[in-house]
Amino acid sequence: MSKIVDKSYFSPNVVRLEIEAPLIAKSRRAGHFVIVKVGEKGERIPLTIADSNLEKGTITLVVQKMGVSSTKLCSLNIGDEVTDLVGPLGKATHIENFGTVVCAGGGVGVAPLLPIVTALKKAGNRVITVLAARTKELVILEEQMRAFSDEVIVMTDDGSYGRQGLVTTGVESVINREKVDLCVTIGPAVMMKFVSQLTKKYEVPTVASLNTIMVDGTGMCGACRISVGGQTKFVCVDGPEFDAHQVDFDEMIMRLGAYRDEEQVAKK
Repeated sequence: MSKIVDKSYFSPNVVRLEIEAPLIAKSRRAGHFVIVKVGEKGERIPLTIADSNLEKGTITLVVQKMGVSSTKLCSLNIGDEVTDLVGPLGKATHIENFGTVVCAGGGVGVAPLLPIVTALKKAGNRVITVLAARTKELVILEEQMRAFSDEVIVMTDDGSYGRQGLVTTGVESVINREKVDLCVTIGPAVMMKFVSQLTKKYEVPTVASLNTIMVDGTGMCGACRISVGGQTKFVCVDGPEFDAHQVDFDEMIMRLGAYRDEEQVAKK
């Protein structure tokens, strides 16, 4: 079991958990994720590692209360333990000096974007980060993003903070003013779909970190399968990052709703 050593809230439904995991903290790289389970019969939840602290031997996870399992995880307090914590899993982000990189994050997708922004900046890139949320209260990690970004653009649906509009508006404003060599996007599937459509129009190479349903996390169950360039891939072992212009987002979105009825029953 792994103990929770710190807990804080970005909003009533978005929780930051710092968990003891010295071996994972030592070996994780940007893009890696873990699978967490609360209770012996709990559901296995994939979560990207937002940060790590080698001195403390901890990793940081950002969790949004959505269903039964994520709510159970968010209800844990300092001193409590998660039943299982497995990782680091997946392939790490490919980092090099691309030039100018736009990093677009939506909602809690901003958390796994942070280590990628950090690594890209350390590799010498010009990093422009676009953060998107429905309201000002839901914008997270802005200060941390500014520390490793040349520019941060904040977009809110209601205009309560930053600029009013969707994440695509912010991304397009950058593309229209300067040459962009790469775009990295993480967030809700529908958000990544529209960012991909936009960057494809402008012929900007784009990487998306996918958040599919997972069970074992080792490529054996097939629950996370997606179509990339007409071929079947497994997000847990082939990803989680893929060429966004090759991803069949419509298929992915459909599969994300596969257990919606069961989830509603579990909430009762």
